[in-house]
Amino acid sequence: MDLHYQESGDKNASLMVFLHGGGVSSWMWDKQIQYFSHYHCIAIDLPEQGQSNNTEKFSIRYSAEKVIDVIEKIANKKEVIVIGFSLGAQVTIQMMGMKPNLINYAIINSALVRPSIFAKRLISPSIKLTFPLIKYKSFSKLQAKTLYIDKEYFGTYYKESTQMKSDTLIRILEENMSFEIPKYFNTANGKILVTVGEREKAIMKKSAKDIVSNNSNCIGIMIPNVGHGISLVNPNYFNQMIEKWIQVGVLPLEAITIT
Repeated sequence: MDLHYQESGDKNASLMVFLHGGGVSSWMWDKQIQYFSHYHCIAIDLPEQGQSNNTEKFSIRYSAEKVIDVIEKIANKKEVIVIGFSLGAQVTIQMMGMKPNLINYAIINSALVRPSIFAKRLISPSIKLTFPLIKYKSFSKLQAKTLYIDKEYFGTYYKESTQMKSDTLIRILEENMSFEIPKYFNTANGKILVTVGEREKAIMKKSAKDIVSNNSNCIGIMIPNVGHGISLVNPNYFNQMIEKWIQVGVLPLEAITIT
């Protein structure tokens, strides 16, 4: 089946595509879709997640292929902007390796590109141990807090969490932990903004450096005083940062340049 997506905004404007992180779906971009109403916005549910739960089994490559299909169907030679967070950022990187000329602007937020074999081995046993806890709201609230999901979206998050199969979650996490920068990403021609939070883990900051050094079109910044989830923690800051970078190439003064 095709991926589910929500479409809004000005259909005559540039196409802005949003790709969500793991454990959530396209609703994480609601604040961005509201702000960027002057763009043609597409927020996609990745395979086996959200309302794309009847697709083939999730993989980052399969996701990239399906998102490319959506873009090519809708873009109609328009300028294409892709904004990806975490898992969605990995899909964005994969897309740029597969179709170097497809995306004009890419915003890669908190993408892990350093495989962790040891962590990957722990995923299956740990998920099988903790998965039954997902049905308990108290446990889900703790998980939601780590993802910066507030009360407004907790109900949706909880519903989707309880509907996800353990095998799907294991597959998503294993793909996430195994991902590395694909061949030909260095040939991608679009402008690329790489961001990471100052409070994120060291491996995430190193990943951001790796991405920046892999393509000369990249500019990287570390955002002060934030962890994994700037678009949810401070959507106004995130939205204005993206818009100013796209329109005039300006980034926040307080941001720390990644070299």
